[in-house]
Amino acid sequence: MTIEIKAPTFPESVQDGTIATWHKKPGEAVARDELIVDIETDKVVLEVVAPADGSISEVFKAEGDTVGSNEVIAYFVEGAGAAAAPAASAPAAKAEATPAAAAEKLVNPAARKLASENNVDTAAVAGTGRDGRVTKEDVTNHLKSAPAAAAPKAAAPAAPAAPAAPAAAVEAVGDRVEKRVPMTRLRKRIAERLLEASNTTAMLTTFNEVNMKPVMDLRAKYKDQFEKAHNGTRLGFMGFFVKAAVEALRRFPTVNASIDGNDVVYHGYQDIGVAVSTDKGLVVPVLRNAENMSLADIESGIRDFGLRARDGKLGIEEMTGGTFTITNGGVFGSLLSTPILNLPQSAILGMHKIQERPMAVNGKVEILPMMYLALSYDHRLLDGKDAVQFLVTIKDLLEDPARILLEI
Repeated sequence: MTIEIKAPTFPESVQDGTIATWHKKPGEAVARDELIVDIETDKVVLEVVAPADGSISEVFKAEGDTVGSNEVIAYFVEGAGAAAAPAASAPAAKAEATPAAAAEKLVNPAARKLASENNVDTAAVAGTGRDGRVTKEDVTNHLKSAPAAAAPKAAAPAAPAAPAAPAAAVEAVGDRVEKRVPMTRLRKRIAERLLEASNTTAMLTTFNEVNMKPVMDLRAKYKDQFEKAHNGTRLGFMGFFVKAAVEALRRFPTVNASIDGNDVVYHGYQDIGVAVSTDKGLVVPVLRNAENMSLADIESGIRDFGLRARDGKLGIEEMTGGTFTITNGGVFGSLLSTPILNLPQSAILGMHKIQERPMAVNGKVEILPMMYLALSYDHRLLDGKDAVQFLVTIKDLLEDPARILLEI
């Protein structure tokens, strides 16, 4: 029985996707629910799994090709095994290599182009990519390790000895290698949104500093009990910042608003986005209705986001919306920064590294763990007074954590 393998249904905010990686080749045995292809969109990488035990019989979209929502990308034969291996595939059809060579070894398009330009047989190149795939870097390393073999093919006409000397000198330099790779859809989308925020908003940043000792003392005192009482959920710093932000947003609803054309949209809820760094780029999953969440719920949700972001398991719906964003550059050692707005939101809070500094307290110098806070905001909607008072409110709540629970 032949089954159509289709791209997932994309939400309205996603126009199309790109085939990122084929994990299975035509004819290769596949188990039910086993991953066969990754499709990268502007926001997330989607996984397509096998509908049953069997094998792929034919592939219509190669890696790097654009696909639409619900577009057929391959045929799958239920119950078929390795006998389907001779079937043609789009990646193989697009390759310039012979069908026999394509069946033996997978070659990335960039690697194939470089090999063709240098008359290199890809069958002789050791592949280090997934499933033994030959990458552009593999071809480059092969050329370096066998310069003598490549030289006769590159130099067809006889050349004077003088021009050959510089070529040999360049070949000897081993620390000036350049690598060109295409930008992923996610990285391109991040770049577009950041540039859009910079070009279309009147973005301004205000700073303050917060004494983290009260939160650190509270955390040190109760973290073990907290973890036991909430099934292993650890008490971190982000939970306090989310709770403080929720309370501050209640007091300053304009910070929680957004501009839509000539209208200002005020949100009667607090959906807090928490920026998470992944190997593919920065993603911002959203804690829905954070105003109704306990500290344990927030910490558990953030931990879950972090784990699933690392494994590429976040869904598109989990990263859309949001009325306010918190980003923590302090985990990477950042002491101070100016975060860029996450459109269409009107403000974003930046956390930073906790660092001990001498501070004047009641006429005396004390060493305290201090953190710089940064609030970037859209000056078209927010006046400086509201932005500063909002940030001061977060500072006051964190320096007296009991006020967060008492909502005062």
